[in-house]
Amino acid sequence: MFATNKQLVGLDIGSAVIKAVELRPLTDGDYELTSLGMEPLPPDTIVDGAIISKIPVAEAITKIFKEKQIKNRKIATSLSGHSVIVKKITVPLQTSEELEESIQWEAEQYIPFEISDVHIDYHILKEDSAGKNMDIVLVAVKKEKITDHTSVISMAGKVPVVVDVDAFALQNAYELNYQPASDAVVALLNIGASTMTISVVRGAEFTFTRDITIGANHYSDFFQKEMHITQEEAERLKRGDYRDTEERQQAEKTLRTVSEILVLEIQKTLDYFKATSSTVEITKLYLSGGGSHTPGLRNHFQQRLQIPTEPFDAFRTIKQLPAGFTRNYLDTIAPDMAVAVGLALRSARE
Repeated sequence: MFATNKQLVGLDIGSAVIKAVELRPLTDGDYELTSLGMEPLPPDTIVDGAIISKIPVAEAITKIFKEKQIKNRKIATSLSGHSVIVKKITVPLQTSEELEESIQWEAEQYIPFEISDVHIDYHILKEDSAGKNMDIVLVAVKKEKITDHTSVISMAGKVPVVVDVDAFALQNAYELNYQPASDAVVALLNIGASTMTISVVRGAEFTFTRDITIGANHYSDFFQKEMHITQEEAERLKRGDYRDTEERQQAEKTLRTVSEILVLEIQKTLDYFKATSSTVEITKLYLSGGGSHTPGLRNHFQQRLQIPTEPFDAFRTIKQLPAGFTRNYLDTIAPDMAVAVGLALRSARE
């Protein structure tokens, strides 16, 4: 999963929307955005991260590449959800060769799946000051989930080269766009349709991540149940499009209810992180993903968590734009594209 190849297209296969980004590194270290595309998926095509119907996903990928005239067929994609396990663990100091031999045994202590059913990878973070132990990030992903994603990419006539994890892609986009100080501790929250990914990073150092199987679809579900409306009408309300004052009042009440559910999940996660980590207080929360546009959500997070909160700008340092794209448009969709940008950045620069 940590293998890299230059000039890959970052492809974020979300439950509701597929997003593609292609970047070109410039000689001064900056990046040019050469291609960008988004395509919605029919409802229930992907449920809880599992691809239920592959043909619509392959067709959406094909449509993006055709309409945006993306010639590069090599893809970097990523996964999240309950089939993905990411753990930061401490092991005795050892050589890379020794770790390669022992990693399976180490993984068995932390992975709640049959080892034969998962793909295991790891990355060495750092040694401790005493030189006795070292921190590594351990990743395990169910093989069937990897196959689901790579097969649908192949069906679209593309070549899956890298399969990453959403949390790492998000961190890549953060590092390039915000160039954090080494002691800056922030939380990165990506709110997708069915999953939220929360990560805590210190500078460029990975610290903690968790996937929560609640997302923006929760708003639609509540709207439909409480207001007895269709899914299309629920999506309209989720965007803050109200027909009259009464509808606005009903919708805002539901929005607050669901936002509180999301906030409580994040609060529990951050409380656990603080209780098990020596890291200092989190100084900022960056919101990304399609769900981050939900009316009132950013203020709700900021007030309840008491952490300064702002939208994630995935194009903050992108200085050159493709024809037909304006800076205002990119500012609007920047939070949605964080994972796709992170995938394209990682593959391009490594």
